Amino acid sequence: MSTREKPPADRLLTVAEVAERLGTSERFPRRLIEERRITFVRLGRKVRIPESALNDFIAAGLVHPITTRTWRAA
Repeated sequence: MSTREKPPADRLLTVAEVAERLGTSERFPRRLIEERRITFVRLGRKVRIPESALNDFIAAGLVHPITTRTWRAA
């Protein structure tokens, strides 16, 4: 990539697309935006969420399972 080329831009998702991807109503992503808990872009009156911001939000909430054994085989 030359110095004049820009990296590919993030896909901007609508509130409806974000809600569908999260499996929630549109109210939840709107609340995330209102509370400034997710990065967003304002285009006039429209609001869009970069796909990378949604991926970061999902990753931040990821909880890994505990892998220790709690029982002993006799």
